[in-house]
Amino acid sequence: MASNILFVKNMVCHRCILAVTDILMDLSIPFQQVTIGEIHLSESIAKQQNDLLSTNLIQIGLELIDNRMHGLVEKIKQLVLMKARKEIGEREHKMKLSAFLSEKLHHEYTYLSSLFSSVEGRTIENYFIDQRIEKVKELLVYNEMTLSEIAFEMDYSSVAHLSNQFKKSSGLTPSHFKRLGLHKRKLLDHI
Repeated sequence: MASNILFVKNMVCHRCILAVTDILMDLSIPFQQVTIGEIHLSESIAKQQNDLLSTNLIQIGLELIDNRMHGLVEKIKQLVLMKARKEIGEREHKMKLSAFLSEKLHHEYTYLSSLFSSVEGRTIENYFIDQRIEKVKELLVYNEMTLSEIAFEMDYSSVAHLSNQFKKSSGLTPSHFKRLGLHKRKLLDHI
């Protein structure tokens, strides 16, 4: 069964799942389910179908991942994104990032960290910070919360801590970013 799982890079939301599902249906490729980052096929597909699927995915900004190491890195990214955006349960939210990833992926964190750094050229922690800052940017653009409320919501120890991390990551202060608005946000798959 594991050989019938394809890993897909850059899937970050429910719309990605719907788009991939549509492609699979259009290509008449039998599948069991599509989750973020994975396609669970009903049966193995021929190279020609695989190539056609790959071409269609590239047209919507996604791509098939050809080996397990890159697949694991994509799983790390998906879990980091979920944790940074607080799309996990309360118990998991309270866990340290390293323990959360180790528990979810059944690997030692040192292995995951080393693999991620070798493939992505940066640390998991740096990626996590960038994801949190993108969520902060989103909240700033909505203009429904104060910076203090955002700092509390995103689990920063203080507004100063949030502001320092924001400036390091984006080069702007949160208030300057807010004045500039939406055009400074990054697409999630470009972080």
